[in-house]
Amino acid sequence: MTATTRLRRLGTAVGAAIAAGYGGAILLNPPIYATDGGGGSHLATLRHKIHDPLAAVPSREVQRSSLIGTSADNPLDVLVIGGGATGSGVALDAVTRGLRVGLVEREDFSSGTSSRSTKLIHGGVRYLEKAVFKLDYGQLKLVFHALEERKQVIDNAPHLCHALPCMTPCFDWFEVVYYWIGLKMYDLVAGSRLLHLSRYYSAKQSTGLFPTLAREGKGRSLRGTVVYYDGQMNDARLNVGLACTAALAGGAVLNHAEVVSLLKDDAGERIIGARIRDNLTGKEFDTYAKVIVNAAGPFCDAVRKMADKNARDMICPSSGVHIVLPDYYSPEGMGLIVPKTMDGRVVFMLPWLGRTVAGTTDSNTPITFLPEPHEDEIQFILDAISDYLNVKVRRTDVLSAWSGIRPLAMDPSAKNTESISRDHVVFEDQPGLVTITGGKWTTYRSMAEDAVNAAIKSGKLTPSNGCVTNKLRIVGGEGWDPAFFTVLTQQYMRMKLSSKGQVVPGIMDTAAAKHLSRAYGTLAERVAAIAQNENLGKRLAHGYPFLEAEVAYCARHEYCESAVDFIARRSRLAFLDTDAAGRALPRVIQILAAEHKWDKSRQKEELQKAKEFLETFKSSKNAQFHDGKHN
Repeated sequence: MTATTRLRRLGTAVGAAIAAGYGGAILLNPPIYATDGGGGSHLATLRHKIHDPLAAVPSREVQRSSLIGTSADNPLDVLVIGGGATGSGVALDAVTRGLRVGLVEREDFSSGTSSRSTKLIHGGVRYLEKAVFKLDYGQLKLVFHALEERKQVIDNAPHLCHALPCMTPCFDWFEVVYYWIGLKMYDLVAGSRLLHLSRYYSAKQSTGLFPTLAREGKGRSLRGTVVYYDGQMNDARLNVGLACTAALAGGAVLNHAEVVSLLKDDAGERIIGARIRDNLTGKEFDTYAKVIVNAAGPFCDAVRKMADKNARDMICPSSGVHIVLPDYYSPEGMGLIVPKTMDGRVVFMLPWLGRTVAGTTDSNTPITFLPEPHEDEIQFILDAISDYLNVKVRRTDVLSAWSGIRPLAMDPSAKNTESISRDHVVFEDQPGLVTITGGKWTTYRSMAEDAVNAAIKSGKLTPSNGCVTNKLRIVGGEGWDPAFFTVLTQQYMRMKLSSKGQVVPGIMDTAAAKHLSRAYGTLAERVAAIAQNENLGKRLAHGYPFLEAEVAYCARHEYCESAVDFIARRSRLAFLDTDAAGRALPRVIQILAAEHKWDKSRQKEELQKAKEFLETFKSSKNAQFHDGKHN
């Protein structure tokens, strides 16, 4: 591939991403408006702006200045509180409708529930079961909706999402027939949104596809399996991509910025803004907006009580624990899902980023900033999956374990708690404060659309166009294809500094190239260029493809402001292998210090905070696993 061809391909990829609808003037300028039809001059201008190879998200300082620069006479249209999937989705939806938008997040984008998900983008197969047996058309509509949104998520972020076959084991012939019919109905309902057809495999075929699946156990014999397809994602990187896309489109997004109080008008009747503390500097400022959208996840009740201390709680928090195991527990391209174990729970094992993620639990929990898994929950998962495997399941194999808080929503206007649901709730119980909570990752886009619609109604806002996020690929997604990694392997080197300070050239091997392609999409070339030109081509941890260059890139282009931001959300090392993340910390901090001009005191503080964070991931302290890859 010639250099000219390569540049043309890169330009096409970046430009097509613009075509999907996110834009990038410097943020102090107003957003560029996109016509709803998708072919007008405004959208063409938007495509041209972001197609510029020099386009980059505005700096954090510019974003903060945009929020500080508002006033009661010159407010934002929408200020979003919360930088998770829903909040970032709301910001993206609103700014691409031509509204002036700001977003603040107390910690980091995806620092809460959105980074601690099951990693599945599912179409609601369990809703279908309820719809059939309860003859419930409402549940059937949920399935249609989830399937449509599943398709949208995968289409809009193809580098971060993919179809995953999931195997359901059957231990009697009734289960074979039951699951086969049910999943064929799932295929039928999916229609044009179908990922792949489900099918039955014999016991022999099943163990060929999933070698660790047990054929015998507890007096049962495997009769076969039914395999169906759902989606899988890199949740935190998808969330960060949404926030960065909103920034490129003209939104003022600011992480590590905490709302400490809400501002009311002179009559004390309507919310008109928020008092915000920049947690990196400790300085506070006011930001004004016509409407506040509360997308704070499990903490949305705390925000609502800033407006009305007597507000009735909406959140019923539920804990979901997951563990990560070595890759040999599951094959690379096949997951295992047991819809109902003998004690009635759901158990799964899924390949994810070269390891195996298993779960999950569903139990009541208090709301905390850093939820931790309990040992009995970890043991429950290990015991549950051991019933279906022919390998010894060991606690010492647990590379990482984490807990996430699901914000199950209850409509505060309901008269009883029977309204608790995994569907989402949009509610305005204080003029100027719209709350969106509940729901699931799969439907974040439509949840955001509903929230923006409510905000427009509340603030009598005048968007220039309707919602366009159903045809909007996030940054790095447009023009990407699974073979994009070959550009990196053929065109880039990994230049590394030896312990003696000498530059040592190295190949951009397939593992590293595939990782960069999957994590950054068409922007992976920017990361590869840093690895080559700035001698940051070393791996950060043995056995994992993460490169030093990623730390520098994320600090410059993805608002990576702390060591935890990188090891947990920009890379996923903390979630994949807690001990490996700990070993990588000194080098991560060294690179971030160079990028952000940290002094020795700040570096020491970052190391301490990161170690405390990793202690909440209950890996086995003596877990020893080296697969020999990526040396």
